[in-house]
Amino acid sequence: MTPTDPAVPLLEIEGIRKAFPGVVALDNVRFRLDAGRVHALMGENGAGKSTLMKIIAGIYTPDQGEVRVKGRAVTLAGPLDALNQGIAMIHQELNLMPFMTVAENIWIRREPLNRFGLVDHAELRRRTQALFDRLVIDIDPETEVRSLSIASRQMVEIAKAVSFDSEVLIMDEPTSALTEKEVEHLFRIIRQLKAQGKGIVYITHKMNELFEIADEVSVFRDGRYIDTRLASEVTRDDIIRMMVGREITQMFPKEESKIGEVVLSVKDLGVAGIFGGVSFDLRAGEILGLAGLVGSGRSNVAEALFGVVPATTGTIAIDGKLVKIDSPAAAMKQGMAFLTEDRKESGCFLILDVLSNMESAVLSQRYVKFGFVAQGELARDCEEMGQKLRIKTPGLNEVIQNLSGGNQQKVLISRWLLTRPRILILDEPTRGIDVGAKAEIHRLVSQLAGQGLAVLMISSEMPEVLGMSDRIMVLHEGRMTGIVERKDANQVRIMELASS
Repeated sequence: MTPTDPAVPLLEIEGIRKAFPGVVALDNVRFRLDAGRVHALMGENGAGKSTLMKIIAGIYTPDQGEVRVKGRAVTLAGPLDALNQGIAMIHQELNLMPFMTVAENIWIRREPLNRFGLVDHAELRRRTQALFDRLVIDIDPETEVRSLSIASRQMVEIAKAVSFDSEVLIMDEPTSALTEKEVEHLFRIIRQLKAQGKGIVYITHKMNELFEIADEVSVFRDGRYIDTRLASEVTRDDIIRMMVGREITQMFPKEESKIGEVVLSVKDLGVAGIFGGVSFDLRAGEILGLAGLVGSGRSNVAEALFGVVPATTGTIAIDGKLVKIDSPAAAMKQGMAFLTEDRKESGCFLILDVLSNMESAVLSQRYVKFGFVAQGELARDCEEMGQKLRIKTPGLNEVIQNLSGGNQQKVLISRWLLTRPRILILDEPTRGIDVGAKAEIHRLVSQLAGQGLAVLMISSEMPEVLGMSDRIMVLHEGRMTGIVERKDANQVRIMELASS
């Protein structure tokens, strides 16, 4: 065989091992990617998927093992080495620079220069527009990234990766912030790249995507390679068994809980220019789902309730008493907790350890005695919460950015549970989390409701909303279109309300 032989894979991994302090992330794993194929990589959070991809992208150096590109062993000492070998990666956590334009982000360090050695902005725009025309992306190249939605930023990341004309593209949870229409658009781009002979590594937790776009699937578990199968020859249950090493018999373990008195009552809530006329009651022991398409205002309602962006109209009452919530601190005093949608931007303190992230919401509360923090008691409670949520970490002193996305999410949930809230607002609580961890979080949320917590849960995943909610409130373009009882709820009814 020669490196140009079509039988030689674009990318081959053999015997890769990678350890971090206190944990072996990868243990003698292998992987193969062929030209013109989409190869899905599946596994629970902490299985080692992202670690392997970061090795392939030159971000991490393996402790042992070999990376081969077109049959030739290579050393990837950094991301630039990977790009030079024809490997580009679209990260799960977006890495764009917010105060630069879209065009500047895409061509950074590759900007066209004029005869004076300065950036040729006209040519920069032309190149970006040509790229967007090819990918059918409708974004102004001169827009600053900070003004784009998360979904639009994701499309810019995808365009940037394509702009390198790499033969291997790694996509890590590329659809986590995309609408159904945008996912279809992405799949058209992937099929276009596939037809050009590119190899796509596709990491996802969404089973339906795997069966629609992947040619084959490899499964990792606890840092070890499990198996590779053709996507056409496996079922959803086959993959789950390989991923978790056990059966998951109930994805949405909704427990019947006693619905109590109204805890939170909202009347005609609104934020000028964003949403308005939102009214609902939330009872103790109830899970109220909040559904709607991207741009419907779901997250804006949560932010207004928690005082992140205070409401400009309407009233909020707790236990029948009108309250003023003009800041998160005011909301917390009323027994509210809020898990935000974007764990990187507004959730985690990425350079701090797990303990610091867990304790940040309670340092001024019950753990302060005589002006001092009861650090021992706090650490014990954090340790117990970590065990309860099965957070995979070498210890509470581990820096949180070293954890997988799903485990970071569990740390954030732990943070808010430590405040012992009465009202829990969850915005996309299982985004980017594998199927096993999702079931655990669903079970936890159901148990919390059973203990009397009032839960408002926002989700863009229809099965999650239908499976977990006692009632479902639906928004469309900033206005409430209805509230549906669990017994009357189905996908068609929710979509009707979400789109009209």
